[in-house]
Amino acid sequence: MNKTYTKYNFHKHTFCVFKEVSATEIESLKPNHTSKSGSSYYFTEEGVYRVSNHWGRAANCRWRLASDDKAVNQRTKIGYANWTDFHPNNEQENLFYIEWNKTTNEVTFQHKNNPKYQGKEMLRNASATSKTIKTIHEILSTESWAKHLTFDTMEELRKDIVEQLITTHESFIDIKRNYI
Repeated sequence: MNKTYTKYNFHKHTFCVFKEVSATEIESLKPNHTSKSGSSYYFTEEGVYRVSNHWGRAANCRWRLASDDKAVNQRTKIGYANWTDFHPNNEQENLFYIEWNKTTNEVTFQHKNNPKYQGKEMLRNASATSKTIKTIHEILSTESWAKHLTFDTMEELRKDIVEQLITTHESFIDIKRNYI
């Protein structure tokens, strides 16, 4: 059963991906709440605008800003999310899966309640998801890990290993053994 989120509970143990919006969307609104850390919140019937210079972990929540600008934590940004975009978050349950954009090599995590979740990606808890993403970044940006492996092209090897990390619970070490 999916929990319904509102202005009264969206800030308690939730995961959400806010979409960056322009300042014109809130210019006629007044903030309904300002947090101790300086973030401002503007509530609407459908969702919430957040004006903040810090994204990622916010207290007991994981809130990411989908933005074309990769430096989202250096300057104030405005994000919007519908109430339906919020999902439960905790550190123990396997709630997250990994997405890999093969064109940009961007690796992110999503919640299993995301409508795009297809079920083929492995679900992990927050810590295991973070560790796997770190490993994937190493695979995509370095070559020293492949020193003793047998493969045709680095590009194909990276693709195969990253896909296995995303779709199985096999460790990086166990996956690499298949290429010795």
